[in-house]
Amino acid sequence: MKLWVGLGNPGAQYAGNRHNIGFMALDRIAADHGFSPWRARFQAQVAEGRLGGEKLMLIKPQTFMNRSGQAVGEAARFFKLGAEALTVFHDELDLAPGKCRLKQGGGHAGHNGLRSIIAHLDESFARVRLGIGHPGRKDLVSGYVLHDFAKADADWLDDLMRGISDGAPALAAGEGARFLNAVAARTAPARNTGQARQGDRPATTATAAPQTGGQKGGQTAGKPPPGSTTAATPPAPENDPRSPLQRLMDRFR
Repeated sequence: MKLWVGLGNPGAQYAGNRHNIGFMALDRIAADHGFSPWRARFQAQVAEGRLGGEKLMLIKPQTFMNRSGQAVGEAARFFKLGAEALTVFHDELDLAPGKCRLKQGGGHAGHNGLRSIIAHLDESFARVRLGIGHPGRKDLVSGYVLHDFAKADADWLDDLMRGISDGAPALAAGEGARFLNAVAARTAPARNTGQARQGDRPATTATAAPQTGGQKGGQTAGKPPPGSTTAATPPAPENDPRSPLQRLMDRFR
């Protein structure tokens, strides 16, 4: 069995916080992959299921962020598992919003949820680092992580959750690169740099070439071809009653 832990704070008032992105990731995996309903156990909400051939327990500690290790340590001890069986999904200030990175072991970098887990186990567990960006100043961090995602974040956040869910079977199988590729396919899809596919280009209306009166050989528009009759010299009407002499005289008037 493997334990996947999402970090966050319990309660509806925290549900949309940036600090709760770990909870959000596990909620999406559980919903998309047919895990059991969430139930209370180990001072946490847990759901069980399988991804490929791997049995997993998803854990959302209900002990609040700073004491996450209490719930995680209790579950690990019950199943006699070490930190090598653990993967933690958590918010990461040092990554741009929507970015996802994997890390094996290491310190807590000031993250109190990681700090608590390390204290109850050790630091060798795997981490899925989910970028939320940084507010710019250290004194703003607490308010920033405990504030809901902005409406403008909705699209990238949904893409990130979809990508994590898509790649979850690969992550369970230990194929980190394939997991990250699945995430990237949602968050940064490749653009088609070749010719646009049929249907991609809006329909256009063909424009006819300027009419030249049926002229050939590059004749200037508006000039009649040789031998043609113009309006200045209309042809003589048929059955003209004038005599030839009258017609000649009328012509020179």
